[in-house]
Amino acid sequence: MSENSVLDLKNKNIYPSWTKCTVRYSDLDPNGHVNNGGINAFFEDGRICFRNEYMLRLGDDILTGFAIVKFSVNYWAPLFFPGMVEVGTVVTRIGTSSYDLGQGVFDNDSCIATADVVTVFFDTKNKKSQELTDELKRILESAM
Repeated sequence: MSENSVLDLKNKNIYPSWTKCTVRYSDLDPNGHVNNGGINAFFEDGRICFRNEYMLRLGDDILTGFAIVKFSVNYWAPLFFPGMVEVGTVVTRIGTSSYDLGQGVFDNDSCIATADVVTVFFDTKNKKSQELTDELKRILESAM
């Protein structure tokens, strides 16, 4: 069972990392809702913010050694233009060579979408997964 199943990703209080994103007119679908591509871009901004906030102290090279192997989204409510959203990110599992993130996109207190993300740490030279370092595990633990 994934640890995400015990965390309520719709609860703003579980997230240690936050970023704000602007809803763009170009994110709209023909119905006037922000489309899934726009919402998924907010999740990406949240992951980049998380990496910069927690992992950048390990050096610039650390930012290139990760690959998303699973990205699963639930869309809970429509989002409209104009506006701002907040994206929360939390570490939900730390494995041997991968870790899981839970994310939420919020319009004020309303949860618009949640995501489960599995990220693998890999060696950029041989393109194979590698074990998370002890230092990286400690950093990830601090964001649980």
